[in-house]
Amino acid sequence: MTTLVFVHGWSVTNTATYGQMPQKLQQRAAADGINLTLADIWLSEYVSFDDVVTMGDLVRAFDHALRDLHLIGASFACVTHSTGGPVIREWLRAQRDMPGNYSTIKLSHLVMLAPANFGSALAQLGKSVLGKLKAWWGGVEPGQRILDWLELGSADSLRLNLDTIHGADPAVSGLYPFVLTGDRPDRSLYDHLNSYTGEDGSDGVVRIASANLNAQHAVLSQQAGNTREGIDALALNLTRSPRCAFKMVAGASHSGAEHGILASAAPATVAEILRCLQVRSFTDYVGLCAAFDRENVQRDADKVELEPAGPFAPRVHIHDPCSQLILRLTDDAGEALNGAGFLLTAGLQASPDLMPQGFMLDRQSNAHNRNTVTLFLNHALLAGDARVANPSNTRKTLRPAVPSHRPYGAEIRPADLTGLVHHALAKSVAGEDLFSMLGAHQTTVLDVVLPRKIHEGVFRLTRTLTPEDFSHPQPGPVIG
Repeated sequence: MTTLVFVHGWSVTNTATYGQMPQKLQQRAAADGINLTLADIWLSEYVSFDDVVTMGDLVRAFDHALRDLHLIGASFACVTHSTGGPVIREWLRAQRDMPGNYSTIKLSHLVMLAPANFGSALAQLGKSVLGKLKAWWGGVEPGQRILDWLELGSADSLRLNLDTIHGADPAVSGLYPFVLTGDRPDRSLYDHLNSYTGEDGSDGVVRIASANLNAQHAVLSQQAGNTREGIDALALNLTRSPRCAFKMVAGASHSGAEHGILASAAPATVAEILRCLQVRSFTDYVGLCAAFDRENVQRDADKVELEPAGPFAPRVHIHDPCSQLILRLTDDAGEALNGAGFLLTAGLQASPDLMPQGFMLDRQSNAHNRNTVTLFLNHALLAGDARVANPSNTRKTLRPAVPSHRPYGAEIRPADLTGLVHHALAKSVAGEDLFSMLGAHQTTVLDVVLPRKIHEGVFRLTRTLTPEDFSHPQPGPVIG
């Protein structure tokens, strides 16, 4: 007997957003003879369109609403859409960290549809004048505080995701997380005022890499004595997250009645949700992870989309695997390095000029933390890719073979190269290939930490008792 709770996404004001998904799940389970009794189905109604409401408010209110269900066995399964995924993940963290303040109700299965786990590039648009006008027209506020969480590289989202990356594997203790996301935008919903709604590598709202919880935390920092010719050499330390079941649903998009991964209740999506809900052990979970990986490889092999364009030649979309890199620049005292330049380099010459053409798809700075920048990268071009043929005529080439330009490195150019306190130019260790920190359809949080150069002139002691002006101090050597 399973209680199933549905949790919607940002800006939803009507439970019509769930479409026929709850009914289709019940019907498909019964038709397939699956021993899955959905004793109770509950549809969430939470407010994300009020500018005062925070993610923490939603977590507390969800916990309160959950207590009122009087669950049999004190456990439930949950299907979320978009922002609903981070809401439940934040609740799980609060439940773990503050057990006296939150319920002991156990979540067994968390099936996240198109979750904005690492945020969405569209969050900045939602806070813009256009987004506010749209919200005003609908009689609601844009939901400023939730959008702050959803902005790429927000401190709150990174706090949750780094906790996940460095945390224990939830599947070992009987909590099974799943991410199902669409593999392309719904072209009919394209907004010509904002290219993100048609961005390849996304479902039109959330990037595939932003949804995926298979992620990495990379740190580039100086090791003792690792300086050459006045340039600090930075070595890479890498941590990978526990494995999470991840599946791209071919042809599904973020929203919309026809292709939306939730509202359309497409047979493929319903079937994948049921596969997730049937997991009953860690062995089952590992097996489904492996099956999803194989199916994703098949999807990536069929990556050409020819979009009809009326009387003209179809528009070509090559759905390459992409990587998202959330870059934070600080020094070893925790100070933000605003204005610092970060360049990726390629080849043994470690030159920015040798990077593959077209590898950089997008760059977005976080509005609240200017030292945090999210880069969207074409993983296939960085790795090197075979010739891409036209599926309508395989003798025609849509893109010739692209060679790899590895090894890849990084170069950091601080804004303050001189002064009593400053930073020096830095590069990744020669020969170390930073491609290892990137995953196809995955996000990497990269912390670049530069040594803070403090000169002895900042603080001196003197035995001269007569007055002495030190308004123009001599820097002296860098202290150890």
